Amino acid sequence: MHILIVDDHPLFREGLKTLLTALEPGVRISDAGSVAEAVAVPPEDSPELILLDMNLPGTSRLEALRQVKAAHEGASVVVVSGDEDPLLIRSAVDAGAAGYIPKTTDASLTIQALRLVLANGIYLPRAALTAAGPAAAPAQPSKTGGAPEFSGRQLAVLKCLLQGKANKVIARELSIAEGTVKAHLWSIYQALGVNSRAQAMYRVHELHIFDGVPA
Repeated sequence: MHILIVDDHPLFREGLKTLLTALEPGVRISDAGSVAEAVAVPPEDSPELILLDMNLPGTSRLEALRQVKAAHEGASVVVVSGDEDPLLIRSAVDAGAAGYIPKTTDASLTIQALRLVLANGIYLPRAALTAAGPAAAPAQPSKTGGAPEFSGRQLAVLKCLLQGKANKVIARELSIAEGTVKAHLWSIYQALGVNSRAQAMYRVHELHIFDGVPA
């Protein structure tokens, strides 16, 4: 597995490299000090996981995320930032981040969070889960009174969405039309009582929808 660290502080990159060696055997770690360097990584060497600090010189926060995601469509991008503003976290998720890890997070929790992401899960800091977000309607319960029920295809689309994948990437990976992806997302949002990726991610956490579901 190839992991790319994008951060403009060399000491932080080196420290994160040391930490990531505990993630799994044989992990390959590369680094970039800017968005331009990250985007320049050739497609044939594209990483599976990118750890991105959005506070990089010369690029606005969300634009950095968008450029990196556009250059490496198949990668899960996790923001690793010193900023714990819930509004920024929600904005990053809505822009396609697969997770958000504050730089104050300790080493063991960081590894757990990344393992969760690699298992097609999601990770958000406690501040994001407890902060008041945009109002959302209650989720529509299943016939049994639990979490909403989704078809196998809807669950597949939802997993891809939670990994931060764009609609066209979801369509390509699931071999369906992009319009079909949008239709599935509309149904998912309706069932969850949400209207954005960020709200969907929070609601999935609340309802434990993927607990016990094979990755």
